[in-house]
Amino acid sequence: MSDDLYNDAIVKAARAGARGERLPEPRVSVTRDNPLCGDRVTVDVRVDGDRVAAVGQKTRGCMLTQAAASLIEAHAAGATADELGRLEQELKALLAGRPGTPSWPELEMFRPVSGVKSRHECVLLPFEALRAALDEGAHGSGNEQGT
Repeated sequence: MSDDLYNDAIVKAARAGARGERLPEPRVSVTRDNPLCGDRVTVDVRVDGDRVAAVGQKTRGCMLTQAAASLIEAHAAGATADELGRLEQELKALLAGRPGTPSWPELEMFRPVSGVKSRHECVLLPFEALRAALDEGAHGSGNEQGT
């Protein structure tokens, strides 16, 4: 992989993500796996009204997955599910190489990944787990595990 793919911002965020903390009493926990590379992300969520009150995560994976999970843990609290859904679409557009600036400027660190399609899932996995947790929190009452 090129040095651009693992730029300083990704390395720094991945290191922060490696210290990820699970929530002690989450409303919902969702685990997602990437069977192709072995990445695993567990996202814990507590919601207050229509906003995320707290997010925790535990990630076992490559630097890209850890960095994405770290950003979620640092920035998702206070956002609505709709806002986070739009953010995930912005990230997908960024990874597809389309122009535009994501709502979270830190996501720009993943722009070099756009040229390596096989690594897109690594970046998206934590966002998919977050979306599943928010969906479960809105529609269900328990914890979910799965791929």
